[in-house]
Amino acid sequence: MNDGVVPIDAHLDADRRELLARTAALAGETLAPLAAESEDGRIDRPLLRALAAHGLLGRLFVGEGDGWRPEVSALDLCLIREGLARGCTAAETAFALQGLGTFPLLQAGRPELIEAWLPRVAAGEAAAGFALTESDAGSDVAALSLRAERDGEGFRLTGEKVWISNAPEADFYTVFARTTAGAGARGLSAFLVPGDSAGLSGEPLRLLSPHPIGRLRFEDVYVAPEQLLGEVDGGFRVAMRTLDMFRPSVGAFAIGMAQAALDAAVSHAGSRQAFGRPLKDLQALSHRLADVVARVHAARLAVHEAATAYDCGIRPVTQLSAIAKLLATEVAQEAVDLAIQVHGARGLEQGHLLEHLYREVRAPRIYEGASEVQREIIARALFPRAREGAAA
Repeated sequence: MNDGVVPIDAHLDADRRELLARTAALAGETLAPLAAESEDGRIDRPLLRALAAHGLLGRLFVGEGDGWRPEVSALDLCLIREGLARGCTAAETAFALQGLGTFPLLQAGRPELIEAWLPRVAAGEAAAGFALTESDAGSDVAALSLRAERDGEGFRLTGEKVWISNAPEADFYTVFARTTAGAGARGLSAFLVPGDSAGLSGEPLRLLSPHPIGRLRFEDVYVAPEQLLGEVDGGFRVAMRTLDMFRPSVGAFAIGMAQAALDAAVSHAGSRQAFGRPLKDLQALSHRLADVVARVHAARLAVHEAATAYDCGIRPVTQLSAIAKLLATEVAQEAVDLAIQVHGARGLEQGHLLEHLYREVRAPRIYEGASEVQREIIARALFPRAREGAAA
């Protein structure tokens, strides 16, 4: 058991229960005070170094013998992200962006490229960006239009990316560009582009929650052949393998915020007096809390199921990941909203935990596939099975 409102970790083994508890404690006691000193909208490099010093970045990948390889399991990734989110959303975001920007390199980069960057990421010395989204191509990856045109053995990149993690300050970006016109998802390639490349510029964007997110402009940015990640026109597979790994953990991020909000709501409802009795004795309130607690718990189990399926080698896990992300991000929004309702006006005060979570919880319903896209993924997977059943 732990200090949550329900036994959230009863299905986990002792090592993983300890990982979740240790990460949550580290986030609240050590990382949150450090993050409070950072400048909004900028890469928090002291926080990156702290994540490395406490071994969290090192859990993403390991270098040994024959080179670097993924170290963290999808389930462990979920537990780390949930624990960090419960205590320090800034640390969670910094950790997640390092993994998202680096996994395309890890899975498809040449050994010399991996050796040039992975040690620096693991040490908290280099920040990575994942440059997929464009203004007219968000969840519709097949509509990407950033051009990659041949220049000798290499390529020239021309166009824009927007809402890019750690832009414009990242030390390198994994960039997805169109190498074959009119080919949809089959005409995309992935590249590693250093942040100081000639012709690459950008600007930060101010969003509801002030994370390091920005716009990138590519003006004939040259990428050498060794900067290609995987094969020409194979970028969609690189992107999808990365998202398959990380999409369940977006749900874990949301669950961490939901749990923090519920913990605050339950504590407040137990101590706050209204109409001569504690708020918890008002059935209209306690039953709403019970409903949300049940749904958060169910969403957590869906997240862990998708991650466990990935760790067991089941491919694809697209539908399970979509279910997990949809359930978790939607109920997290509800949990934070309810917690604010329990607290009343004080939950809206700038600097209050719930005011902070209210701004943070909105974005996960959009990035790495909006809720509407997750529903479309789930629906598409249903109907072939129905047709097979009818034929049988």
